[in-house]
Amino acid sequence: MALWTRRGARRTGWPVTLTTRAEGGPVVTLRPLRRADVRAWREVRQRNASWLVRWDATAPPGSRARPVTFRALVRRLGASAARGHTLPWALDVDGRFAGQVTVNNIVRGSAQFASIGYWLDRDVAGRGVMPRAVAMALDHCFTVAGLHRIEVAIRPENSNSLRVVEKLEIHEVGYAPRFLHIDGDWRDHRLFAITKEDAPAGVLRRLEHADPR
Repeated sequence: MALWTRRGARRTGWPVTLTTRAEGGPVVTLRPLRRADVRAWREVRQRNASWLVRWDATAPPGSRARPVTFRALVRRLGASAARGHTLPWALDVDGRFAGQVTVNNIVRGSAQFASIGYWLDRDVAGRGVMPRAVAMALDHCFTVAGLHRIEVAIRPENSNSLRVVEKLEIHEVGYAPRFLHIDGDWRDHRLFAITKEDAPAGVLRRLEHADPR
């Protein structure tokens, strides 16, 4: 079977649903985040609150940012996607909501650059879900969406996220002190990046070759 399948992508690369399954593993699907996900999103976030709080962005002191409802978040992400600035996916595992993968800060022109972020339900961690999901997203970015370089910023303490870039062979390119306000303070991040030339046959194909699980 195909390493990954695509449904619904227009010339702009959005909206799109991507699906893959390793032999003997779960079905991993990236699809547009929607308002109907509200209950599942809240349940997963609440159940994982103590695990995710160390990695969630927070508003710095003096910021005018205010908490938004889930529906407002979906509207904002949808509007950004319509402008070509974001690819906001929900992550399903065997048909159940289990996290998010978001490509954001898309820059066109001579850069063709973006960033990617992700989070996952702890109940499905350790099954190879996130490396496959990120690999699918990267392959879509490098093909249909026409991007050239994707960057990932990770806190040095986030061993799970570091394992994702390790498995995908995404190279470290720098270090950013006090890069993002997370969990109540400005946090350092390690910076990783991958370009289309780094995986000419596809990121997911390379992952499959390295680890068929």
